[in-house]
Amino acid sequence: MYTPEILLKRLTNFANNCRRLILKLTRNEYNIAYSKQLIRSSSSPGANYIEAIEASSSKEFALRLKICRKETKESEYWLKLIQESNNTAPFIKENAATLIIEANELIKIFAASIITSERNQKIKKLSK
Repeated sequence: MYTPEILLKRLTNFANNCRRLILKLTRNEYNIAYSKQLIRSSSSPGANYIEAIEASSSKEFALRLKICRKETKESEYWLKLIQESNNTAPFIKENAATLIIEANELIKIFAASIITSERNQKIKKLSK
């Protein structure tokens, strides 16, 4: 089980590790384009998770988690493009693969949290 602090730290590490990967990329047209997208999408889940923690309702909480999941999926997409476009650079390929695995794990965490939150909303609604 993840506490909010642990998950937020993990999201922060994910964003920072994506940034570190970007700094190692060769500067060419496609890497620049992919990097701009990845830096935005990889930092968004952490910011939205903070919003989820501070949500004023369970509906808002679930909505923010869905945004976290969506942005993490987008990050995974950009990481795959970076990995494929830099397949001759072992360091980039290996680090992108590690970040793709982390993105998949985060997506699963968000998905499970969304299911739990929505189930709890239904239970609360039925008990009224």
